[in-house]
Amino acid sequence: MTIPLELLSPAGNAAIGIAAIDHGADAVYIGGPGFSARAGAGNTIEEIAELIGYARPFAARVYVALNTILTDSEIPKALELIHQIHAAGADALIIQDVGLLELDLPPIPLFASTQMHNATPEKVKFLEAVGFSRVILARELCLAEINAIRDVTHIDLEFFVHGALCVSYSGQCCMSQAAAGRSGNRGVCAQPCRHVYTLTDGDGKTVSENKHLLSLKDLSLSGAVPDLVKAGITSFKIEGRYKDAGYVKNVTAAFRREIDRFLSDNPRYRRASSGKTTPGFEPDLQKTFNRGQTRYFIFGGNEKIGAIDSPKSLGKQIGTVTAVERGFFRMKGDRLNNGDGLCFFTRSGALSGFRVNRVQDDRVYPNTMGELARGDHLFRNHDHEFSRMLEKTSAVRRIGISLRFEQHQDRISLEAVDEDGNKATAAIDIAYQAPRNPEMALNQATVQLSSTGTTIYEVTEIAVHPPQPGFLPLSALNRLRREALDRLTEIRLNRYQPRAVSVIPNAVPYPERTVDYRANVLNAHAERFYLRHGATVGEPALERGGDPLGKIVMTTRYCIRKQLDACPRHAKKAVSLKEPLQLTDGHRHYRLTFDCHRCVMHVHIESPGSTAS
Repeated sequence: MTIPLELLSPAGNAAIGIAAIDHGADAVYIGGPGFSARAGAGNTIEEIAELIGYARPFAARVYVALNTILTDSEIPKALELIHQIHAAGADALIIQDVGLLELDLPPIPLFASTQMHNATPEKVKFLEAVGFSRVILARELCLAEINAIRDVTHIDLEFFVHGALCVSYSGQCCMSQAAAGRSGNRGVCAQPCRHVYTLTDGDGKTVSENKHLLSLKDLSLSGAVPDLVKAGITSFKIEGRYKDAGYVKNVTAAFRREIDRFLSDNPRYRRASSGKTTPGFEPDLQKTFNRGQTRYFIFGGNEKIGAIDSPKSLGKQIGTVTAVERGFFRMKGDRLNNGDGLCFFTRSGALSGFRVNRVQDDRVYPNTMGELARGDHLFRNHDHEFSRMLEKTSAVRRIGISLRFEQHQDRISLEAVDEDGNKATAAIDIAYQAPRNPEMALNQATVQLSSTGTTIYEVTEIAVHPPQPGFLPLSALNRLRREALDRLTEIRLNRYQPRAVSVIPNAVPYPERTVDYRANVLNAHAERFYLRHGATVGEPALERGGDPLGKIVMTTRYCIRKQLDACPRHAKKAVSLKEPLQLTDGHRHYRLTFDCHRCVMHVHIESPGSTAS
């Protein structure tokens, strides 16, 4: 039996989800009307149903995110939404709050959100045992850690392969809640990781000033599909429910090609949905939003992963300024187009940008020159021609079918067989008429039966019997084709049934005996879940109103000391920094501690204006 590999794309709304499917996604994930970790990307049940309706003929799946932690008063509304999502035909529900497992849920598969901090074999094994159908792994894992999880589990494993990175382990960041009262675990993160900070040492000396010291580059695991499959990943996830359609089209098309290349060389695996996608452009991951790209920790994490100079999109480096003159400049590098957006770092380290008004020979006329100087490296963060191409209908997805046409004395029939082996037949009673031009009759039958128009089908093979058919009206051929394809679609839809999975409560022991505020327990149902599994909730989520001062508000594998060449394990001549190190954004102070054995950094929030002790 072959193993399906799934390309999973984000859908900020139904239209973007449809575009993702057209560009090769096997599945899409979309936020529901509420309780999504991207609160600004919510959708109505009707919009979700529209997306499901579009996905079904391709056997593509739609997963709905309801992955925030919930208050006691929100539980009834969440349960109502889950039943509505199930009734709409969603293929799975992505959740974070374990309290939901204490409810009478409909038989819909549950996916454990990466917000649940799925980073160890013990945790993933537990989630499998309590009834989850899939686990979305922590982005920080390396291949060996994924392998270790695969070795002790059988559950589907999903992994992010592209997009923005949370600097913290997902679900283990309380920084936005502690500093701004906006909880990332409730879908309204204020993104303090993208803010400007100043780092001081134990003597109060400034180490780094006004830098985005917690901001990371964007993830891109292009080329790593074979390694991830070998490690046990079967779903490859693109981040971006806040991203626009152009981004989703480009990234989906790029990874569709990568996965298809792998499938062509590895017959043990197959696509998780039907249909072939033909994009009308050349995908390029550097041409849409990115802050610079990183492999993160998948291959061990020896690179610098911080985007500390700017949290904005840099795009692709395309050249170097060779001369700056009055009203224009010259550059060496890639060809530019009118309307392109370029950016560069000024001598003071600030990111500045401009729009290209006009290109004439080797002269580039921008809308403003700013501090542009000879020798500056230029990045294109808006490729005007590429963006215009993506704004149009930029891909077609079709399901391959073979047709067999037969003509008898008083009847014609057409059998259509799709790439999945589904078969449909249509027939029309019509008397045989000898053709005046046999060659023309054959050509007419072949052309008309192959003209699938705006349907989801593409004819890959057609057989006509007898080889020299009689004369047939175009209307008869068109009707025959239409009826056969309508029946084939009906068969495809009837054969596709979402999995029905019921979670049966059990008492499998949780890997830890006590959990604290980082378990994100916000309601009584979640507390009962942990108690039933043998764990005591020592402290509820900070969202319940607990005092965060002094607590760890972020746990991360990203290390500021390593980024600044101050880690003796990673720098030959490490800069010596006296601890404790402290970050300040001008309002609050954060103390940094380091678990070098595990290569983990902790961020503790301190009182405004305080000094760490």
